[in-house]
Order: sequence, then structure tokens, then C-alpha cells
Amino acid sequence: MGSDGTVKTIEGFSARRELPRLSPESWSSRPRDFLEWKTLRAWGELPYWEIDPPGYLLRLVREDAGLTQAELGERLGVTQQAVAQAERWDANPTVALMRRWAVACGARLAIDFVRPDAASGSR
Repeated sequence: MGSDGTVKTIEGFSARRELPRLSPESWSSRPRDFLEWKTLRAWGELPYWEIDPPGYLLRLVREDAGLTQAELGERLGVTQQAVAQAERWDANPTVALMRRWAVACGARLAIDFVRPDAASGSR
């Protein structure tokens, strides 16, 4: 629920469910599907080891730009299939591809390393 008591609604999920706190040992070898990952990310409920799979982050920026895979592929000079492959959970895109992707989506790539104790706001 939001701070005002409203129920969060995110693409097909109408109510926040309580999730158990999972350890890395309990993580399934099967990745989450994108919709589940996106919803849990919006709720701030992803385990720390699932926060930033590069392929899903690429898909987020493409969707935010309102582009289809084919449209983005055209802008990048690659096929729709290449875009789909880059958006997979287990994708391992290069920084150069991520920069080109960001520009094609009207965004800027920012990579940051943060120490776990820096969560309180100090870096």
C-alpha cells in the first residue's frame, strides 16, 4: 500500500503481496519473467541479487521510450531478434551497446558502484 493507504496497481497486479525474505541459496536457477521482475522492482521488493539484470534494464528503457523491438533495431542497425536477445534476463551486453541503446532511446547511460554501507546516502 502507498503511504496514503491506496493499493499499488502495476500492470495486472492489483494488490501487493507479502514476499518472504530470500537468501541467495534459495534463488531459483529459473529467472523471473519480465512482468514479475518489473512489478517487484517497482514495489522495492527484489532481492539484492536480482535488482539489475542488464537485459531487463535495456527492456525497461526501450519501453519507457515507447519503442518496439523492431523500431529500436532499426535505430541501432540490428534485427528485431538481436534486440530481443539483448533484452533477455541472462544477456551480457557490452557497455558500448548499452550506450548506443540509451542514445537510441533518448536516455543517458549511468553506471555507478555503491558500497552496501552507502545505502544510508553517504558515498
